[in-house]
Amino acid sequence: MGVLDGKIAIITGATSGIGERAAELFIEEGATVVLSGRRGDLGAAIAARLGQNASFVQADVASEGDVKGLIEGTASRFGRVDVLFNNAGHGLPPFRIADTDIDTFDRMLHVHVRAVVLGMKYVAPIMQAQKSGSIITTASVAGYRAGGSSHAYCTAKAAVLHLTRSVAAELGEDNIRVNSISPGAIVTGIFGKGIGLDPGVADRETEALAARFAKAQPIPRAGMPDDIARAAVFLASDAAGFINGHDIVVDGGAIAGTRFSQGIAGRKEMTAAIEQAAKGG
Repeated sequence: MGVLDGKIAIITGATSGIGERAAELFIEEGATVVLSGRRGDLGAAIAARLGQNASFVQADVASEGDVKGLIEGTASRFGRVDVLFNNAGHGLPPFRIADTDIDTFDRMLHVHVRAVVLGMKYVAPIMQAQKSGSIITTASVAGYRAGGSSHAYCTAKAAVLHLTRSVAAELGEDNIRVNSISPGAIVTGIFGKGIGLDPGVADRETEALAARFAKAQPIPRAGMPDDIARAAVFLASDAAGFINGHDIVVDGGAIAGTRFSQGIAGRKEMTAAIEQAAKGG
């Protein structure tokens, strides 16, 4: 038996990275999964690989019509929606505020905030009617910490964190749980796509990220899509039945503080510099 046996789940952004891995794990745990993304041929191929409990609906989460059709179509087909995983997203290179292109900024908010609102809007009546459900959204440690991502991305993810809490306060009364997951440095193609690489190339070429991200947090390895997908399985399951309005940070300890060894090394360097200065240089 799986922890998601019998559940009907929708996962957006499921054609690569976190979404694809989440779809695999959800199905392994017994769920029937509707995968969604913009890349139609790739999405159909992934669904075919995952077997009879997977299907694919091509949709752009920035389009209200697409989101409405995805969610209502799933409910019509299966009679219910137990889990909505709002995972679709994209990256953006950091620009100084004076160089910000407003159309690009707006696009980021459309995909990372407006799309989440749309998903919640259209799944809420379905889940309210069945008096149960779990809504999960991919947020980010960028919603807590500035400097590591673009202003637009940081702003969008901070909005997702509070939107999650706000909607949880409403839908919790109908036994619907609304939570988010904040990944840290996770090896996915979003970084390559954010600098303009072809999506297929970006999804494949991640070795450089893995080496770099291994040093980004106290736990000495890079974060992987599997780490986030397993948190999503937990939030989707009945084991998380009393967790609502919460954000699970999955970052290997990155926002807890500097790696202890780096802090000690920095302290020694500072002490040496002070002692040298005290001796007259």
